[in-house]
Parts: sequence; structure tokens; C-alpha cells
Amino acid sequence: MSTFVLVHGAWGGAHGFHLVRPLLQQAGHAVFTPSLTGIGERSHLTGPHITLTTHVRDVVNHVLYEDLNDVVLLGFSYGGMVVTGSLDHIGDRVRHLVYLDAFVPLDGQSVSDLTGRPNPGFGIAAPWSMPPASRDYEDATEGMWCDLRRSDQPVGTFIEPVRLSRPLEEWPFSRTYVKALGDPRLPDRPNAFYDAGDRARTSSAWRYIETTSNHMIPHNRPAELASILLDLA
Repeated sequence: MSTFVLVHGAWGGAHGFHLVRPLLQQAGHAVFTPSLTGIGERSHLTGPHITLTTHVRDVVNHVLYEDLNDVVLLGFSYGGMVVTGSLDHIGDRVRHLVYLDAFVPLDGQSVSDLTGRPNPGFGIAAPWSMPPASRDYEDATEGMWCDLRRSDQPVGTFIEPVRLSRPLEEWPFSRTYVKALGDPRLPDRPNAFYDAGDRARTSSAWRYIETTSNHMIPHNRPAELASILLDLA
């Protein structure tokens, strides 16, 4: 039996894995999907005080309080920032690290840095939250279900840089990057997910996997994702 910890993306919640969880559980594995503070089912706790550090602590505490070891840790999209930031605290409990079409930051990089979007900063007139980005789903019913549950994301989570004491390739666990090819590589701005995929594809320290889904892999291709994770397990 393997232990999976699946970390959701921005504007989402643990419910984003509602199609994937039962597939892994039916195969006999333990599955944990921590919710990040201020979004999803914990949106009632939102506020300008929520930062990347808050979300890192959400995941770290979940792993520590559940006393999880030998973990397959997955970060989806923005969740890549969170799992990266968690490594200095729980890296010794990770067996395999999976980035699911996700940000793969270096030490000191933020989402704002990786996307090339201006830092909105904080001030009297500055918004402290950001509305959800539009997403495409292969199944309209699933898309409607998800859109009803998407919530604004505190800006502090996008502008705080991640802290990582050593490069990912120097950690003792194994690594996989899963790239969604259904979204085009845009020529006129940074492509953080494609750049991260290129890093993995050209490195012997990574396993690199492609899917024809667009970015919303857990919703579009739950069976395919579960199969990938079961192979890693």
C-alpha cells in the first residue's frame, strides 16, 4: 500500500480530487487531500493574511499530524509551489514527488515571477484577492460542478517567494513531471508549466510524462491520472 498526499491548485480545494480519490482507494492505497486555508472548503477563513507560508504549513501539519511517511506527494498547478515549500519540513517523509502540470520554482521565486505578471503589492487601494482564472473542461457537467466551488485566492499566495534549501534534483526522493499538452505554448509570455516540463524532460533526475488533456487533468482524465500514480506507486 502507498500513501498519497494530493495538493490542489489555486482557486480550488480538496474536492478537486473527488474523481481521483476513489480510484486510488479502490486499489488499496491511502489518500489524503489537505485543504488550503482561504480557498475551497476553507474559504470562510480567507483574508489578506493568507500567504504561501500559510499553505505550506497546511500541508506540513497535515503530514505531521497524520504521521505520514514514505509519501507520494503531488502538487497540482499552484500546488507545485506549496509542495516545494514543504520539503524543508517534511522532505524526509517523501518517497516520490509529482508535479501535475504545476509550477516548479527555484528558491526565491514566486508565482508572480514565474508567470511574468506584475506584483500587485499591498496598499490601501490594492486588492488582496484575485478572482478565479477561467478554465476549460472536457465534460460540461463536471465543469459546472467545479466552477460553483471555485473561490477567490489571496494575492499573498502568489507574491510570496518559495524557500528551498537545495535544488530539487539534490533531494533523495524520485521526481515526476506530468505535462498537459492540451493547452498551447503561448509565444508572447512566460510558459511556466511548459518551462517546468522542459526542465524535467531534459534531465536524468526526472521522469517526464505527457497527457493530451488540458490543464484540468484531475477533472478531465481522472482514470488516466490514477493510472499514472498507481504506476509510480
